[in-house]
Amino acid sequence: MPIPQAADFYYLKNFQTVLDWVSGRYSDLLSTQEVSFVEQFRTLPQSAQALLVRMVMRKGSHFRLSKLAYDEIGCTETAAQPLLDLGWLSTENPLSAAELAKLLLKHELLGVLTESDSGSKLSKAALTEQLEQQQSLAMAWQQWPQIPADTLYSLTLGELFDRFRLLFFGNLAQSWSEFVLADLGVFRYEQVRFSAQSRGFHSRRDIDDYLHLRRCREAFADGASVADTLAQLGQFQSQNPWIEQRHQRLLFQLSQQLERDGALDEALLLYQQCRYTGARQRQIRILEKTQQYDAAYKLAVQADASPENEAERQLVERALRRLERKLKHASSKEKKDIATPEQRLQLPRQPDTGVEQAVAMHFAEHDAPVYYVENTLICSLFGLLCWDAVFTPLPGAFFHPFHSAPADLHSSDFYSRRRDLFDHCLARLESEEYLDCIRAVFQQKQGIQSPFVVWSMLSDELLEQALTCIPAAHLKHWFERLLGDIKANRAGMPDLIQFWPAEQRYRMIEVKGPGDRLQDNQRRWLAFCAQHAMPVEVCYVQWSEQEREP
Repeated sequence: MPIPQAADFYYLKNFQTVLDWVSGRYSDLLSTQEVSFVEQFRTLPQSAQALLVRMVMRKGSHFRLSKLAYDEIGCTETAAQPLLDLGWLSTENPLSAAELAKLLLKHELLGVLTESDSGSKLSKAALTEQLEQQQSLAMAWQQWPQIPADTLYSLTLGELFDRFRLLFFGNLAQSWSEFVLADLGVFRYEQVRFSAQSRGFHSRRDIDDYLHLRRCREAFADGASVADTLAQLGQFQSQNPWIEQRHQRLLFQLSQQLERDGALDEALLLYQQCRYTGARQRQIRILEKTQQYDAAYKLAVQADASPENEAERQLVERALRRLERKLKHASSKEKKDIATPEQRLQLPRQPDTGVEQAVAMHFAEHDAPVYYVENTLICSLFGLLCWDAVFTPLPGAFFHPFHSAPADLHSSDFYSRRRDLFDHCLARLESEEYLDCIRAVFQQKQGIQSPFVVWSMLSDELLEQALTCIPAAHLKHWFERLLGDIKANRAGMPDLIQFWPAEQRYRMIEVKGPGDRLQDNQRRWLAFCAQHAMPVEVCYVQWSEQEREP
């Protein structure tokens, strides 16, 4: 038998990196169980360590012995014994009918069923349903009748591994596969220098709060009622700003569900407790729906005086006009945006061609190419110019090697914390320095994960034409608007861009197919472009085999 090489245990090395990282940065926050696990894990034989990590990195908590065959580990039963002795694995965990069915092939499931109608004619899903009806109690693997001759190992430390993953990544959206994808070169990350003190959590309460919120969100997503989710949530409150933001987002989602269910009074009360962006505007809308016009008008006036963002300003202005009519108040002066040029086309429908591509082909000329870029081009140019500002290691922004973006990217103070850095980047637009900067970053950082740069879209040709044809003043306007509200303003930009390199000019085109209409965020971008005399237009399309809409 070949002797296992160090490279065969790459996944074990990665897991040990996580343990070292977490132990070094969070020693003051780890529980007795977590500290004990790290110490005991390091004393295990390599084969036992490797088997445990293999199981942790696979999906699920239950594994059949016959499916755990790894050349570098050798005998699985021998490797598993120390883990069984420590109680980290169990062969006695009860399985529900649904859990058991996931572990069995269809013919094995048929063997377990003592009463099966139609037998093999049924789908596995139907057989699983039969098994659930036949046996509602959970039982250990070996207790199920006619079970295949095999051993089942169950992980007993799933929540502990989730906590280690949370401490390392600062979230549970990222998985252990990040290591593999990075090792294979599928994903590459900016090498940010940060101190050993850089970490995502600063108290044990933060960790527990994050996990509690996650359990509540998962229960709601799995069908729990709003009332049950609120009861599970309890009197939750966090002193950690970004965890509290997650709490407010959950309250907003629960309020939305009540509103969809028609429970408007309950929704209004919950929105009033919620500080998430958009909650105030929804209060105004519910007050309108329930004919509480005076209260709606008062709140709308407050919002209009100090809107939380452009989206609220837009919606509140509409609400005020409606409420003024209802209350017979003198109408406030309507703020009219500068009209955006429009044109209407009738094009032949082409198979497997979307409306944006059809318009691009219609307008494209040999010396005036058209690209379908939507939000990607402007965001990419911003990301290239401001790369250093985005990846500056401010406290709390980066705390592990797999960040594709700062952890506080969507925080309200993201820009204000980096104002001087971004101002320095945008100042390059006052001279031709920005051209060299963007080109250099494009070459040096090619393929590295970024929250703004879409490498798959940005070719050398597109980049050069954009830099040739788009004035620096226009780039500055766009970039400043992005920084004003990154989450909202990175979407809604026109679909197409056309360049005339010989004339150093461009135009952007928002495309609307049959029956489509402009969304609010698109209207805001179009108004912004028109305000700053940027060449943009809207193109409405009908297919030639259809009658034009009036």
